[in-house]
Amino acid sequence: AKLAAAKEKFGREIRVFETASLLPTQDGVPNTAEEPDDFYDFTAEDYYRLMASKKEDKHLKTRKIREAEEAARRSRITKAVVRIRFPDNHTLELTFHPSETLQSLVDLISKLIARPDLPFYLYTTPPKKQIKDVTQDFFSAGFIPGAIVYFSYDLPKGEDAAAANSGPFLQEEIMSLKGLE
Repeated sequence: AKLAAAKEKFGREIRVFETASLLPTQDGVPNTAEEPDDFYDFTAEDYYRLMASKKEDKHLKTRKIREAEEAARRSRITKAVVRIRFPDNHTLELTFHPSETLQSLVDLISKLIARPDLPFYLYTTPPKKQIKDVTQDFFSAGFIPGAIVYFSYDLPKGEDAAAANSGPFLQEEIMSLKGLE
């Protein structure tokens, strides 16, 4: 019921969940399983897979054919799922239409955050690249079929920045959706 009310209020599906950071194991050391040496050996199967992918790329295509294939690919994709990660390890999952602009993402986030009065920016990694051109659609921005975007307040270093970055980042109403399916 809460999810339906949030969808009606904000006009789209909203999911909130907590992302686990790198949790140490019981002995205090992160669990990093070593791969055996034969894992890195180049096998015949690897060779055939590589040759098959090269064979597909062999044909040269005209711009018109490439554009037609691109249009067909665009028409098949009906939604873009964007996950916004906040510094407090909460993730907000939103669904958009691929032809919407990134401005709709920025506008919606400004309605959902706890401190909409503070300037913020969104960025992707790696490498860290701030999203500045909000006139792009999700397809052009490379956010299809989904993307992980990071949130940060755009404040100079100081007490205000430390207070803002300590959280909470989302409104209580949105945080209450955590864990609901």
